[in-house]
Amino acid sequence: MKGIILASASPRRLEIFRLCGIEPRVVKSNIEETIEFGEKPEQIAMSLSFKKALDVAERIDTGLVIGADTIVVIGNTILGKPESELHARQMLEMLSGKSHRVITGFAIIDPENKIKVIDYETSDVIFNKLSQSEIDSYIKSREYLDKAGSYAIQGKGALLVSKIEGCYFNIVGLPISKINYNLKLYFNHNLL
Repeated sequence: MKGIILASASPRRLEIFRLCGIEPRVVKSNIEETIEFGEKPEQIAMSLSFKKALDVAERIDTGLVIGADTIVVIGNTILGKPESELHARQMLEMLSGKSHRVITGFAIIDPENKIKVIDYETSDVIFNKLSQSEIDSYIKSREYLDKAGSYAIQGKGALLVSKIEGCYFNIVGLPISKINYNLKLYFNHNLL
């Protein structure tokens, strides 16, 4: 059975694998995460995940490389990672009391057999109506740092969310069930 290589330094993605009893080898991708505006959000997430996986796959000989990228979309606006505390505050104000989508693109590459699969998962998240003091408190926690949409549902950010529809792990950053489905379908590899 081939080993899993996670093309990400994200502790959240690593933790999801570990929750499933899998210890992937972590090889950080060196690509610049830039968003090409004008493309559909799903295409952006899949493109970035593929670039990450390909960057790592070109440096190894064997294994199944998995890259992922998560973005938050409200209406037609894509919310990446915040650039500052003010930017994070603006994102949280925008999400307050509304529904948004969390899209994680993922790519699986088997460099030995030259197989590449790219897919995505979408989950819907509804935020509570947040007061300024709640936003202030969340900002002070600094949990927003390095998080698409400026929140982490697996932490204090759970207090901001009233409802989700879809895969919880997708919102955290790795739709593990859909990844396993693709591993079984295209790579004859089952994480169970």
